[in-house]
Amino acid sequence: MAIHSRTIAWKIPWTEDSSSTAAAVQLCYEHLNGSCVKTPYSPAPRLILYTVFSFGAVLAVFGNLLVMISILHFKQLHSPSNFLIASLACADFLVGVTVMPFSTVRSVESCWYFGEIYCKFHTCFDGSFCYASIYHLCFISLDRYIAVTDPLVYPTRFTVSVSGMCIAFSWLFSIIYSFSLLGTGANAAGLEDLVSALTCVGGCQFAVNQSWVLVNFILFFIPTLVMIVLYSSVFLIAKQQARKIENLSSKTGRCSESFQDRVAKRERKAARTLGVAVLAFLISWLPYFLDSIIDAFLGFITPAYVYEILVWIAYYNSAMNPLIYAFFYPWFRKAIKLIVTGKVLRENSSTVNLFSG
Repeated sequence: MAIHSRTIAWKIPWTEDSSSTAAAVQLCYEHLNGSCVKTPYSPAPRLILYTVFSFGAVLAVFGNLLVMISILHFKQLHSPSNFLIASLACADFLVGVTVMPFSTVRSVESCWYFGEIYCKFHTCFDGSFCYASIYHLCFISLDRYIAVTDPLVYPTRFTVSVSGMCIAFSWLFSIIYSFSLLGTGANAAGLEDLVSALTCVGGCQFAVNQSWVLVNFILFFIPTLVMIVLYSSVFLIAKQQARKIENLSSKTGRCSESFQDRVAKRERKAARTLGVAVLAFLISWLPYFLDSIIDAFLGFITPAYVYEILVWIAYYNSAMNPLIYAFFYPWFRKAIKLIVTGKVLRENSSTVNLFSG
């Protein structure tokens, strides 16, 4: 979901006398004036890269599809918090469908074969789904904070309508911002000479000037800071609650938990799981955003292969959340089993109890 995609390629003007040059290098479009130079990999690395990148795309598509089907099909999972998770999965699913397959070809072939129009859409989708993910995660952290600090009052404070507003904001703001920035060309203001030098047939370059790189970083940094503060508070409160319950049990000699204790324990576990998802997001995306701001202020010095590595670490985040849910949530594993075996097609399958043994 990189806010700007760069295919580092060189432009070779084609003339009848340049056949010897063409023989020495491979072009994205042979015999085409102004074609980008292709920098292909040898067969073994090429196969490995296609396998790794394609696996990420498939995992992002089918893993997030399972999350969405699970939450939307089973009535027991219909909650404001889970609707946020389903919407987050939708953003990651769309990355797997509209971004990763095309980026796979671009990264391995070092050429863009999908047309100038989709190059723009690809980059817009990239930015939109990145910001949609981070704002979903920010609202999820707020949801977990309310749930852990006051679990009994939480259902009346974070309702379906509140969740809906959070989802609407995350999508609308992200899409409007990304399409406006890239659609108007404001991102490249002042970089016309650089864009002209890099533009060639078979390339997909979107340079972002220093001002907008700074704005992009701020839009990433603010929700990130909010998440860190909220989750730090959540884990501090959870630790205090656990200590309080332990002290009470030792004093009374009872091991049984009250209803409030059980609710608090469940919310803490959910917060811990989603905290891991937030941490995974930060580890995936922070290096890319830091590089983008350093790169813009130092004249785009990042080597192409380093840039591709950072982009794919970020892309792989879209495939990670389903794995995190499968690892931490027994109900998700049970839901996957019902979906994969086709039992969700049975009558009344939506009322199955996913929280029983």
